[in-house]
Amino acid sequence: MLFLLSPAKTLDFDTPVPAQLPCTEPAFTAQAAQLIEVLRTKSPQEIASLMGLSDKLAALNVARYQAWQPQCTPALGRQALLAFNGDVYEGLQARSLSTSDLEWAQQHLVILSGLYGVLRPLDCMQPYRLEMGTPLATAAGANLYQFWGTRIADYLNAALEGQDQAQSQPQKHEARIVVNLASQEYFKAVDRKALRARVIDCVFEDFKGGGYKIISFYAKRARGLMARYAITQRITTPAGLEGFALEGYSFAPAASSPERLVFRREQPGAHA
Repeated sequence: MLFLLSPAKTLDFDTPVPAQLPCTEPAFTAQAAQLIEVLRTKSPQEIASLMGLSDKLAALNVARYQAWQPQCTPALGRQALLAFNGDVYEGLQARSLSTSDLEWAQQHLVILSGLYGVLRPLDCMQPYRLEMGTPLATAAGANLYQFWGTRIADYLNAALEGQDQAQSQPQKHEARIVVNLASQEYFKAVDRKALRARVIDCVFEDFKGGGYKIISFYAKRARGLMARYAITQRITTPAGLEGFALEGYSFAPAASSPERLVFRREQPGAHA
C-alpha cells in the first residue's frame, strides 16, 4: 500500500533537522534538472505571469532555479517531509515522528511534485516553486502532465512490486493499493491507464449549513492527519484506514464505497 500526498507552497528550510537523519536521492533527479534548465530561460516577469506570482516571489524563485544543483546535499536541501510546511503538513507533524516512523514512511509514502515527479519522505529536496498545473512547455509537450507522462505511474507500480517482494507475497494488480490523499491537480499526474493498482480516495467532510461538506482548509489538514495515522499505526490494508478518528473525524460507512472512504465530523475546526 502506498499513500500519495501533494506538496505545499510553503517551505521551511530554517528549522534545524536531526543531523543523523539520512538524505536520500530523488528518483527523477535527471528529469528535474531538465525542468530547471527550462525554468532558467525565463525572466522574473515571465515566471510571475506563468505561475501567477508577485514580483517578489517570482524573483525569489528565479534565484532558486539558478542555485539548484543536480547533486543535492544537506547544505543545499533537506528531507522533503521536513521541508514542506502547508496545511497538509501541519496535520502530519512530521517533526514529531520517530526515526522508525520515518523509515516506514520512506517505504509507504510518496509526495507528488511538479519538479521532482515523486519524492519519498527522506529524499533531499532543494527549495523550488513549480506546481503540477503550471503550463510549462517542454520538448515533451505543453504542460507538466505531458512531461511526466507515465513515469509517475511506472514508479508507483515498481514501488508496489517492491513491497510485494519484500514481504514475499506476490499479489494481483487489484490487490495492490494506492491511497490518494493528494489534490486533483496532482493526482492527475498519475496515468491511471498505466497504474496497475486499485485506487482508494479518502474524503473528509465537516457539518456546516445543515449538511456535510468538504471544506478545503480542514480537508487538507485531515489528509495530513490520515497520513500521520497510517505512518504511526503502520496501516497496510483498507480496513485499517476505517479506524481513523483524529480531531473528531470518524468513518462514515453509509456515505462510503470500497473506492471512496468518507470521514465526517460534526463541528468543523473544534479540534484543529
